[in-house]
Amino acid sequence: MARYTADIRWALAEGEDFAAGRYSRGHTIRFDGEIEVAGSASPHVVGKWAVEAAVDPEEMLVAALSSCHMLSVLHVARLAGFVARAYRDHAEGTMEEIAPGRQAVTRVVLRPRIDWSGEIPDAETLAELHHKAHDTCFIANSVRTEVTIA
Repeated sequence: MARYTADIRWALAEGEDFAAGRYSRGHTIRFDGEIEVAGSASPHVVGKWAVEAAVDPEEMLVAALSSCHMLSVLHVARLAGFVARAYRDHAEGTMEEIAPGRQAVTRVVLRPRIDWSGEIPDAETLAELHHKAHDTCFIANSVRTEVTIA
């Protein structure tokens, strides 16, 4: 069994009013490789109390799905005998109300573009590679969000 950690740190700044909800949602996220990322709530959720330059949990979810899918595609493509030279994606998540007062990222659309070396998989084979990758992606297997490849 593998374990993964993230350390989150936030503190109320001088002059902020926690009880009134007037405080920055900015915080730091530190991962096990000592990489530190600025985090915040989404500006769509808390407006001016968000830190626009930071990543929000919804963006991290979209990025995690995209990254996991990429790593899975590269793996299944290699096993199928294809050689990828470059991979890029512009992933987009959609947040919707799922019940009164409850929201969720209900859909994530991945738009992968792969540059191949040598034999290039045809459309049917590429779709199969993406399907296999989706089935093996740990993050996709962990969420209820609909993930589609465009």
